Amino acid sequence: MSHKPTPAPRVLLSIDYEPWFALVRRFDGMSEPVERRDLDGGFTAWAIDPILEKLDNAKVSFYLVGEIADWYPDVPQKIVNAGHELGFHCQIHRPLVTVHDIAIDLQSSAGWREKYGVRGYRAPMVHTIEDVYPLLEKSGFEYSSSIYGRSGYLMQKGKIWELPVSTYRLFGRSDALVQAPRHLTMKLLLGGELPYGSSFTIGLLSDTVLRILEKELSAGLSPVIILHPYEIVRSKNWPGRMGWDLAINPILLPFTFDKSGFLKKLLQSFPVGSLEDYLDEALALCGGRCD
Repeated sequence: MSHKPTPAPRVLLSIDYEPWFALVRRFDGMSEPVERRDLDGGFTAWAIDPILEKLDNAKVSFYLVGEIADWYPDVPQKIVNAGHELGFHCQIHRPLVTVHDIAIDLQSSAGWREKYGVRGYRAPMVHTIEDVYPLLEKSGFEYSSSIYGRSGYLMQKGKIWELPVSTYRLFGRSDALVQAPRHLTMKLLLGGELPYGSSFTIGLLSDTVLRILEKELSAGLSPVIILHPYEIVRSKNWPGRMGWDLAINPILLPFTFDKSGFLKKLLQSFPVGSLEDYLDEALALCGGRCD
């Protein structure tokens, strides 16, 4: 658990910047870059400008799917030019839960990550393994945000810091040791934690999440939350193009809800910042020994 003093509390807002079809596992096997770009239909190129406009002066963390940087080089440049943090989500969005697959994904993204000095990593679907941390260290990362955990945790895994996506404990005891994988599962819920940092929960309980954020900030904590581009601006025929997938997997539905109103309330109600800036401030305050 992080020690006092800590940085001024704020909402650490992150946007996992991915194609609309990242939600749908049936496209994971589509390996041809041109096919994947055509399926995106220009959405991730078009969406960045209205999202940046909605953020206004707030500075947040964008975790970019790397193939978007290949399709549309202007997208990462616009994020950086607007003063936001550019992090790494994965090169091609799919489950990455083996050392072999993670290593290949990191290697294939090395060029653009080096160009932009990327420091932060967010695993696809906030689902990773403990063995990811040595790989991240070897690839030049400084921190990860790839598990769910209580606000206020700042853990060191080797030389990699982990800033978990926020949960709120409803009952039971906090885990003494928080390890990956720790993703959005029924086990997490039955263990007494509400993963309110997930856009899934925001879709179902947006007003409740805003109240939790207020409570967490009042306690001096800085929650980490996630949104996605297709939740802030709408892809063409969205979410109708996912009709079949929603019919067979309705648990995806909360990810398709329009969260632009939630974002507007969030920005109006709370201070907002990036994970990168928060980590720098926390390490400066605690002399690099915050775990």
